[in-house]
Amino acid sequence: MNDAGPGTADDFLARVTSRYLTSNAATLNWMLERPRLHGRFLNTKLNPLTLLDYGPSDGMRGPDWLYGWIQGRGLEAVTTHARRYEETDPDFAARLDEAGRSLYTALDELWSRDGHGYFCYDRDLRPVYPTNDGVAPQTLCGDVYTYSDAFFAKGLICGAARYAPDDVPRHLRSLAKVIEAIDDDRFQMAEKVALDPATAHAEPADFGPRMILLGAAGMLARLGLGGETKYADRFIGHILDRHHDPATSLLRNVPGEDDCNVGHGIEFVGFALDHLPPDADPETVARLEAILVASFDMGFQGPGIRLTVSAGTGRPVSPYCPWWSLPETIRSAALAHARSGSADTLRLWQKADRTFFKDYWRGTPPIAVQCLTPDGPIDYVPATPCLDPGYHTGLSLLAAADVAERLASRTTKAN
Repeated sequence: MNDAGPGTADDFLARVTSRYLTSNAATLNWMLERPRLHGRFLNTKLNPLTLLDYGPSDGMRGPDWLYGWIQGRGLEAVTTHARRYEETDPDFAARLDEAGRSLYTALDELWSRDGHGYFCYDRDLRPVYPTNDGVAPQTLCGDVYTYSDAFFAKGLICGAARYAPDDVPRHLRSLAKVIEAIDDDRFQMAEKVALDPATAHAEPADFGPRMILLGAAGMLARLGLGGETKYADRFIGHILDRHHDPATSLLRNVPGEDDCNVGHGIEFVGFALDHLPPDADPETVARLEAILVASFDMGFQGPGIRLTVSAGTGRPVSPYCPWWSLPETIRSAALAHARSGSADTLRLWQKADRTFFKDYWRGTPPIAVQCLTPDGPIDYVPATPCLDPGYHTGLSLLAAADVAERLASRTTKAN
């Protein structure tokens, strides 16, 4: 594990671009070298503590179970990195494209078959959800949409833009259906139970779905599809109007309730800044930076950023410090620092970078420990047992590398 080390801000910017791109390439190479699930899907089924592959004896962590959530994220990550490396390392980009093209076809077949993407598939690639007795067939409910639908749609748009341009309009329509489901209260966050309109309607009004879909806006713009992002300003306004707590600058998960997933608040800031134009409303940008700083400072209690803190007391509600909120901080702080140049955003960027690479990053293999607590690493699987396929870590570090490169170049020209 490495440490960012001391030095000036210019030293830091000069160092991290190479560090982030090298780390991402190592992770992606590791992933490409692993045998594919069903011959086509990404395989990141490794226990990050023991470094042993999950096998049949590991139940639903094992290779018989495919998690659509991860595969959609992986397709977005693979194609995005292929674009980034195609000029500097065309052989690597070609290897990414080989995996990306195969994954695009596989996910498109699943989506076309069911009209949805699902959280978990069995060995026959049928959607299922866990029960006390094993698994049950998932409800094929056309009107209810989920996070898996969102990640499928985002990944399929990225894949189509690179491998099948004629398919792009079809996948844009799928993304639009997910957005409409959020607006119409037909989005179900809980995917480890049967999908049902009543369940979706009864769920608390968490800002998570809008935050995740907001992440498509910057992606669409980079693909030349900026005209499809009209919903994004509305989602930003909705979250700021209903979830922002002016007293603490935190985002409450649900309006009027106490819990704050500060990592999601940080992720929201990154997606919002990625979308907003350079001449965005200064007051909105300042509010976003305040949310970022408050979420990090309130959440960083122990070895990393706590999963949940109390808006009322500022105390952690959860003992868990997952890995993903640190690279999300790196991205959000980098994007905020590019706009404001503030000491606080640079402080957050440097601290998140130092903590992630010192305490979470294993290096060999190039993966992160998934979760720490004050007592040390823990075998905690909050969503899927698969390791990050270049999404939280890779896309966040890639965005920060681009910012660092621009800022370093600006400094060089000024001198």
